[in-house]
Amino acid sequence: MIVTTASDLLFSPYALGPLSLPNRLAMAPMTRCRAAEGNVPTELNALYYEQRASAGFIIGEATQVSPEGVGYLRTPGIHTDAQVAGWRLVTGAVHRAGGRIFAQLWHVGRASHVSFQPGRKAPVSSSALAIRTGHAYTPEGPQPYSTPRALETAEVAGVVAQFEDGARRARAAGFDGIELHAANGYIIDQFLRDGVNKRTDRYGGSVENRARLLLEIVDAVTGVFDADRVGVRVSPLGGYNDMSDSDPKAIFGHVAAELSARKLVYLHVVEPLEGQAFDAPERVTPLLRERFRGALVANGAYTLETAEQALRTGAADLVSFGAPFLANPDLPERLSRRAPLNPPDVSTFYSEGPRGYIDYPRLGEAQVAAAQPSA
Repeated sequence: MIVTTASDLLFSPYALGPLSLPNRLAMAPMTRCRAAEGNVPTELNALYYEQRASAGFIIGEATQVSPEGVGYLRTPGIHTDAQVAGWRLVTGAVHRAGGRIFAQLWHVGRASHVSFQPGRKAPVSSSALAIRTGHAYTPEGPQPYSTPRALETAEVAGVVAQFEDGARRARAAGFDGIELHAANGYIIDQFLRDGVNKRTDRYGGSVENRARLLLEIVDAVTGVFDADRVGVRVSPLGGYNDMSDSDPKAIFGHVAAELSARKLVYLHVVEPLEGQAFDAPERVTPLLRERFRGALVANGAYTLETAEQALRTGAADLVSFGAPFLANPDLPERLSRRAPLNPPDVSTFYSEGPRGYIDYPRLGEAQVAAAQPSA
């Protein structure tokens, strides 16, 4: 049971397009590597999401829209009938528990390896630049990222079609909406930012050209879901997957204005409260708040106090929580009661099976366990 005070905006209702949210806590998308063979969600995934249905709304883990979009082991897809059937288990469980859930549509682009690609072909990207830091975690173990090939201009429409098909399948699977994953150095981000995008065609160079892929995808998927059920996630300053841009405010300010003109329901911004965490002189979120007229969902290691401040000042309309929701299926209740949080077990984040996935205790269960005498 959520306990509120007069000052608790985080636990107040919010209208997100046609959805009535009971609170302003979103569950952030988090890769958990628990899909079955064929990248199919199962009853285990359904239970995990059902446990967290008290979120204002859930954004499901990143979900590949095509075989070419795969870059990680045991991550779910939404490009086969079996995957759609698996996701129906998840959405049905969440809805029966009174929750709301969006699918996050994903294509990793160059953040892949030939071992994941059909016919062991090179991954695709905006440009033929490989990720230099870190490793791809392949079926054969950690490997350097494969050098991608740049998509031909005529091939870009095929990627747009994959996202459109993913949206159709997400609708068939019973999701309440979709989020386009345009953050964290995956394929849309690889077109947006000029640290990777070195193209000279209509998808490279100017901010208008670099934003073209994202906007073409938006226009395609809003023919499947209404715009008031579509969101986009961006990470303007994120360096993950070797990402950078010479002028983040220019490209993401343009993106925010274009998404606003298309009346998308929300913009999900990954940016710590201190922009300096990404070696940037200042944060980009305030500009996006000005340019985007829909709901702004903030993400970046927020606490109860900093989330409340963001809502009170109008810096955000909702706040998404990642690891705290992972480790606390009843996070809204715990925060409203100012109760202790379960610490996340990092060693189980990307492992297999139920441990560190569906076995985190709820508040009452934790209290009962703590009250038991030691052996």
